[in-house]
This record gives sequence, C-alpha cells and structure tokens, in this order.
Amino acid sequence: MDTPTDYLLGMTTPPEVRIPAAGEALAAYVYRPHAGGRARPCVVMAHGFSATRDDGLPAYAEAFRDAGYVVVLFDYRHFGASTGMPRQLLDIGRQLDDYRAVVAWARRLDGVDPDRIVLWGSSFSGGHVLAVAADDPRIAAVIAQAPFTDSIAALREVPLRTAAALTLAGLRDQLGAWRGRPPRLVPAVGVPGSYAALTAPDAKPGFEALVGPGSLWRNEFAARLMLRFPFYRPGRKAGRLRMPLLVCVCDGDTTTPPGPTIEAAHRAPRGELRHYPYGHFDIYHDPQVKADQIDFLRRVFAADVADRA
Repeated sequence: MDTPTDYLLGMTTPPEVRIPAAGEALAAYVYRPHAGGRARPCVVMAHGFSATRDDGLPAYAEAFRDAGYVVVLFDYRHFGASTGMPRQLLDIGRQLDDYRAVVAWARRLDGVDPDRIVLWGSSFSGGHVLAVAADDPRIAAVIAQAPFTDSIAALREVPLRTAAALTLAGLRDQLGAWRGRPPRLVPAVGVPGSYAALTAPDAKPGFEALVGPGSLWRNEFAARLMLRFPFYRPGRKAGRLRMPLLVCVCDGDTTTPPGPTIEAAHRAPRGELRHYPYGHFDIYHDPQVKADQIDFLRRVFAADVADRA
C-alpha cells in the first residue's frame, strides 16, 4: 500500500498515489496534517461534471489538511491523470464505484481512522456523495456543495433545442460504442445559446476561473451520458443517510437549481443546510464556505469523541 509521508517534510505539492479501481489506476493526491500521532478522519474528494482534481479543489484540500484532516483528492477513471479508455467517458456508475474504491483504500491508509471517513462532493459529485453514502452507513459525514440532486430540475434549465441535439448525439455515440467506434465528444460548457451541456451565463467564465495553466481538463465528454442523465436523481436518496450531512446551496444557482437540493437536505435525518447568496461557481472562491465546512466537521467529530468516551 502507498503510504505517502513526504508532504510532512515540507513539499509544496502533495505526493501522488495510484489507487486501483476495476483494473485501472485512479490518480490521487494525499494531503496529511503536519502533526502526526493518532489516527485521523479522512476527507475523500472528487470534482464535478468533467472537471479534474486540480480545478479549484486543492484549496479545499489544503484547508481541511490545515484543520487536522487527511485528504484524498482523486480523478475519476477516464479523466485527468487517471487511466481509462476511452478518454472523457463520463459514466455515472463508474464514478460512484471510483468513490467506493477510494474510500476502501483510504480505510486501509496509515494514519487514518477507518470509521471516520468523510465524503465531499461539489456540483455533479455533490450528488455522487449522497448516492455513495446511502449505501455505506459506515461513512461518518457527508458534505455536498452546490450539489446536483435532480436531473429533471437541471434539464429544465437547458434550452429545448440544445437538449434535443445532445440527446441525438448521445444516441449516435451509444450506437457507435456498440460498434467499437471512438466516442462522439460534445462540449461540456459554452456560452448561452451554444451547443454544450452547461450554458448558464456564469458557466463558461466560472469554469475558466477554476482551470489553471497546468490543468488536464478538456472541454468535452462522451455524448452517451445524455441517455442516462435524465434518470439520475441522487437527492432522492438523502432520506437514507443516517450520518450528519452538510448541504451548501447557492440560492442563485441555475446549473444545479436549489429547489431539489433544499428538499434533499430537509429529507436527510441529520441534514444541515447552509445558504449562500450567489450562483453556482462563486462558491469555489468564498473562504467562508471552507470555514463553514470545517466548523461542521469539528462539530461532527466532537460529538463522535463524546460518544466514544
């Protein structure tokens, strides 16, 4: 097992590890607090729709690390620095399995308390963490930021002409896949009125603000997703979560509309809802959000310690 420790010695970037997943290798960064000693909680993180681990997420990982948590930040199969062919294949089931693979790996990692694993997700992965936690009662806590919770609400924000074109591309891509052809790739993000999955006014500038010069993000994904996307409604599973859940909702969000997200937070037995007065992408740049998430974890694990006393 990889047991990265170099980051404790003052490295400016976290060490990279490779985590096995269904015959492929997930590229992940492991962040460790500077103080060693007791086994610590671990936050498992991945990004949203088509994005990679380097796109705005290291600042969150560093904040959690500085607060005393181990963090594992990974790329899904087919994206970023992880392996998997074809590239840019956004398969919901595989991404859920990738979260599960990383959780299982983190539970065996030196210095991690296997019963204090936290799932963190944002946007599309904010829905993933709800789905994964619903089937794993051992998860200690969940943080879902501007989460995708309901495909029906999200599709209402997509112009009908664009939705029809993406669905047609999805059909052609799936037919091609069955015949062994390369994927038919379509844009993930574009300006309003363009042919892309995300075309809200803040989508293109929001992505551009997250993607740095060294990012492996590509503005494309395999269109076959659009045949499955309408049936993905992870917010419906919130009622099955028995662990503490923090939902950070953006009240001006037109990419992952807040209505179903608010309902999901209220459905969760131990759900906690925080509102932020802006759109989908602004949340990545607000230091208060990180502070609120760290405060949530401190309260969760303070109660956990009390329960064990």
